[in-house]
Amino acid sequence: MGRAHEVRAKKMAQTNAAKSALCNRASKEIYMAAKQGVPDPKENLALRSAIEKFKGQSVPKDVIERAIQKAKGKDSTSYSSNRYEGFGPGNVNLIIDTLTDNDKRAFAAIRSAVTHKGGKLGNTGCVSFNFDNLGVLEFEGSDVDGITEALIMDEVDVQQVKLIDENFIQVYVNPKDFAKTKDVLNNMGITEFETNEIKMIPNSELVHLEKEDLEKFEKLLEELDEIEDVQAVYHNADYVEEVEE
Repeated sequence: MGRAHEVRAKKMAQTNAAKSALCNRASKEIYMAAKQGVPDPKENLALRSAIEKFKGQSVPKDVIERAIQKAKGKDSTSYSSNRYEGFGPGNVNLIIDTLTDNDKRAFAAIRSAVTHKGGKLGNTGCVSFNFDNLGVLEFEGSDVDGITEALIMDEVDVQQVKLIDENFIQVYVNPKDFAKTKDVLNNMGITEFETNEIKMIPNSELVHLEKEDLEKFEKLLEELDEIEDVQAVYHNADYVEEVEE
């Protein structure tokens, strides 16, 4: 996953359906963060993190502002979060998070997408042990040692700092230290992030997919991406889509 996953997601968002789904996800997550606290990103860390996350995915500013304004009003829409685990083509592990006002609709759409591509949903915990929940930040830079030292000196629980291409750094940290990590990086002059969120990261060998399963898997990701109730999809496939620069 990592940066290649984010680039793939941005490319997929070029389609109207996927772009609409992305804006819908952003609107719901930002609305909930604002509704559950002060609707001001300066005073609400969860809201600020949600805004920064979706800005990094090129969600339009007006979508973000409308979600905040909606939370400030009398709107009483309530969304519930759920997690589904299962297996995709080639026995790839899947974790699918939802944020929805209709649990039955969300479950039916996800089950249909997964089963039609040769997969199946399983019980809670059936694949999540193959993932770690980590804070992930990716940004331009090359001073891995300097960043590692700065984070350790500020007592950040660092899991990993590495180059993921010639001039791009990936940082994994304990989620409880996510905000502290951003503060340390900001103080070092790093304020622009390609990835800036807490997500599930595979902790074991990735699954290689052959041609037929790979094609099914790509179509499954696209279909899940367009389901309005799906908030995030995590997997352990050794999968990188070629992206034209």
